[in-house]
Amino acid sequence: MTAVKPVENNPVLNISIFLAFVGVTLIVVIRAGRNNKSAADYYTGGRSFTGPQNGFAIAGDYLSAASFLGIVGAIAVTGYDGFMYSIGFLVAWLVALLLVAELMRNTGKFTMADVLSFRLKQGPVRVAAATTTLAVCFFYLLAQMAGAGGLVSLLLGINDKLGQSLVVIVVGALMIVYVLVGGMKGTTWVQIIKAFLLIIGALAMSIWVMAINGFDLSALLESAVATSTSVPADAILAPGLKYGANPLDFISLAIALVLGTAGLPHVLMRFYTVPTAKEARRSVVWAIWLIGGFYIFTLILGFGAAALVGGETILAAPGGVNSAAPLLSLALGGPLLLGFISAIAFATILAVVAGITITAATSFAHDIYGSVIKKGKGNPDDEVKIARRTVIVIGVLAIAGGIGVQGQNIAFLVALAFAVAASANLPTILYSLFWRGFTTRGAVWSMYGGLSSAILLIVFSPVFSGTPTSMFGEGVDFAYFPLSNPGIISIPLGFILGWLGSITSTEKESPTLAAEMSVRSLTGFGAEKAVDH
Repeated sequence: MTAVKPVENNPVLNISIFLAFVGVTLIVVIRAGRNNKSAADYYTGGRSFTGPQNGFAIAGDYLSAASFLGIVGAIAVTGYDGFMYSIGFLVAWLVALLLVAELMRNTGKFTMADVLSFRLKQGPVRVAAATTTLAVCFFYLLAQMAGAGGLVSLLLGINDKLGQSLVVIVVGALMIVYVLVGGMKGTTWVQIIKAFLLIIGALAMSIWVMAINGFDLSALLESAVATSTSVPADAILAPGLKYGANPLDFISLAIALVLGTAGLPHVLMRFYTVPTAKEARRSVVWAIWLIGGFYIFTLILGFGAAALVGGETILAAPGGVNSAAPLLSLALGGPLLLGFISAIAFATILAVVAGITITAATSFAHDIYGSVIKKGKGNPDDEVKIARRTVIVIGVLAIAGGIGVQGQNIAFLVALAFAVAASANLPTILYSLFWRGFTTRGAVWSMYGGLSSAILLIVFSPVFSGTPTSMFGEGVDFAYFPLSNPGIISIPLGFILGWLGSITSTEKESPTLAAEMSVRSLTGFGAEKAVDH
């Protein structure tokens, strides 16, 4: 099968569908925001969501622009190696479900730092946890903003950097409005709507692609091979097209993807929006089914884009590899389907950046302002005011960073966020929950050491310089670290530093608090709201 030549794009139709979505979700956010009467309402939606509702919201939070635009593009261009992103992102949920979901819900109140500082010294641990939370959120925001710029440039035919930068500014401004007005409750409802639309849209396109190929997966793969003239025959069906030259890079990526989810602050915070640990478990099970189904669709959509659009056409589009899903929708259903799918992709970006932003703002307001500066004696209303101001600051930083990373593959940028989360947060979370000998020094060493090593290795990797796709281009080269993902070094280092800091610490932590945390994490006794088992 030869590639289908996409029909002409219709910018007016695309922007109309998108504005309709924004209008509907703004109404939802404003209505939900009316009920934000306390800090718990603003931070966690009043813990009023059921397991299935929260499962959809988790899926909405997790199925970001990277999942939809980045992974479909990676599969379309690099085939088998691109699908490894889907596998890694999905397997990661088993780590989150089995190791952290219920225990975090039982032990914490609003943020990840509530758990990490439960039996350790509040000040240093909360500052470190807030620092790592803000770093992970910033990396994740960069990916979403890059997706926004590329997507709109494709929709509106804007190819110059200035136009794309203006789009990033508009998306950032919308995100700030969503979070300021709606808080966690409004953000959650936007994520539920967006997850439903995204999964329905991906399902419809997958059925369409399979129908063209007689519902025969082999025929679809053969079409993708026949159209992929830029690579050797069958190369997109075999491992090695992207990571063949450096298998260690693939291992590093896989470790980061599988371990990263359990350390993502905006995903962990979702466990506090349900009333009980039982509902936390239910929400993760729902999320796994929804996310697992979606990642199966990415396989069909990726190879469908390779077959119907072609890798060369995708790479030549304004959004580069991130354009595969929109171009596939254009080839299948013309401007109307492109408008709908692009509106969903936009919804995806808006919902995810809103979720990340409220997590970062909550962490700063609750952990640094409320617990460190005010030493837990501040007014919760003042905390919320600080959180709202933080939202504006984070929004501005995200806009600036998003303008700087235009053209990068967003699945790849998210993988970096996962590496930072797994290096800086996961060791401390697991040690806090499962090792009574863990100390404040171990926590601080682990978080700062994991964070700084991950960021340092990223800066000196091919991500920043030395290749045509680097942020600084080929002309600048300070890529002393050969791998594109730092996980293989920084994640073990985070665990080693946590252990080393604890065994060398002269100050031992309270065994009473350690016992209390163990009982609470396993039973939920004393946790926020009654626990129903």
